[in-house]
Parts: sequence; structure tokens; C-alpha cells
Amino acid sequence: MICQTTGWGGQPVRAHGGSYEGDLASRLVPVKSANRIRVTFNASVSDELPWKFVPQQREVRVLPGETALAFYTAENRGSKDIIGVATYSVTPAQCAPYFSKIQCFCFEEQRLNAGETVDMPVFFYLDPDLLNDLNMKGVETVTLSYTFFKARYDNNGSFKAPGMI
Repeated sequence: MICQTTGWGGQPVRAHGGSYEGDLASRLVPVKSANRIRVTFNASVSDELPWKFVPQQREVRVLPGETALAFYTAENRGSKDIIGVATYSVTPAQCAPYFSKIQCFCFEEQRLNAGETVDMPVFFYLDPDLLNDLNMKGVETVTLSYTFFKARYDNNGSFKAPGMI
């Protein structure tokens, strides 16, 4: 999935986070001796997309290595079917390499029929390697932000991700 390797403005977000190159399952062991990190959720929609888009929860608190599942809700308030695409960012920026999404909806076409409402999951974890990064010292809150845009296509009808046009 593209969101596992790139982020908003090219900000890198690796599938495994940190520097570890091994098996994903070995990264998914909660570090019980660590403090929980507050993950907050943000959502916005470009002006040209007649959608309502909101996180279903304001925040979750997770241990490094612990998986979490969050949901966003999108509603097409327009009178026509429309395709949107989401981009994301992680702040503060030094957290991006450690915020690993296992499943998400970013950079993929999302077609909503007129009046349709859908729930969109984000399954993620914070890589335990963040505990060894001095730049992460004192970081207690991470924010995951998504913005939905109207999908665009080139002259050949191929989908173009936001920022790639």
C-alpha cells in the first residue's frame, strides 16, 4: 500500500517503522514498560468535495508495539456519486517513521453514491523503535490527519493522487 511508504508531502512512513527489517509480527509486541502515547485524529475535506468527513473517536492511547483500530466516517452530501481520495500526515514530524499503518484508505479511490455514508478503518501501531530515538523523547501526543480531495484523472483516464497532477 502506498501509504506505508509515503506520506503527505513525501514524508516517509515505513511499513515497519524504525530501522528493523524483520518480520512484522515481531514489531507488534506491546512494550508494557513504556508510557502510553495519545494518538489524536483529525479530518478535513477540500472545498470542492461535498462530503462530511469526521473521525469516530477523538483519541486512543496506545503502547509502542500495540495495534489500534480507529474509524472515520465519510458522507456524500451531494446529489451525484463522486470519487474522493484521502491524503494523510502525522505530526509531530519526527513521529512519522514510527507511525505504521497496517490497513487504511489513503491514496485509494473511494466512491460514495449520492447520500451514502461509509465507515473507513485505520489499523495501525507505533513502532517500538521510537523508544530508542532521542528525537522522540518527551513526545506524548501524535496526531493522524486525513484530508479528502475530489479524485482527478489525467488525459488517459488514469487516476492521479493529490500532489501528483
